[in-house]
Amino acid sequence: MPRPTLTRDQIVTTAVELLDEDGLEGLNMRALGQRLNSAATAVYWHVKNKDDLVALAGDRVWAEIRLPDLAAVDWRTAATAMADDLYAVFTRHPWLVQALATHLFHGEAKARHDDHTLAVYEAAGFTGGAADQAAGAVFTYVLGNAAGASATAALTRKIQREGRDPEEVFAATMKEAAEAAAGFPRLMSRIEAMDTAAAAYAEAPDDTFAFGLSALLDGLAARLP
Repeated sequence: MPRPTLTRDQIVTTAVELLDEDGLEGLNMRALGQRLNSAATAVYWHVKNKDDLVALAGDRVWAEIRLPDLAAVDWRTAATAMADDLYAVFTRHPWLVQALATHLFHGEAKARHDDHTLAVYEAAGFTGGAADQAAGAVFTYVLGNAAGASATAALTRKIQREGRDPEEVFAATMKEAAEAAAGFPRLMSRIEAMDTAAAAYAEAPDDTFAFGLSALLDGLAARLP
């Protein structure tokens, strides 16, 4: 039986904190036990392994996405709000983007989110597989846009573990990128416009996410009868 001094809720809450700070590579039972002031073996009374813990943490943060009332707003407003919230979750918890490539997420919060997402596109007029395709297109778009922030966070941690200064590394890399782009005026203009080396490494121009999401929803709307 699980030990009464430690609860699954405590474990998952602490795991999310550790993942936010140190990423997937920083999560292990020993580090988690230290944060909980408990033996690592005690954690195994509540979770099977690291993969199980990541799945539980993922479902915890999925619950942060709000589900608009479809009786109060139109489908496009709801779709935009859910996509914005999903993007915020991905950028707030960049490890989740990494984990989607290596873990199969499931749980009540994700199931509730996915069910409501389908309801949004069904409210628009999509039916059956078409609702799945519409929802999948928007999810993939959001995930792709969040990949840059996730990559920056992971690379920053890697550089710090190596004892180097991330800003110096990014600056040196962007200097080399600028040299390679010297013969390409459009790209050179883009690089020169960046405020920081880290921004130049992974971020898109301002409002790119909103612009692309609006264009995608325009395309979906055009496919409706």
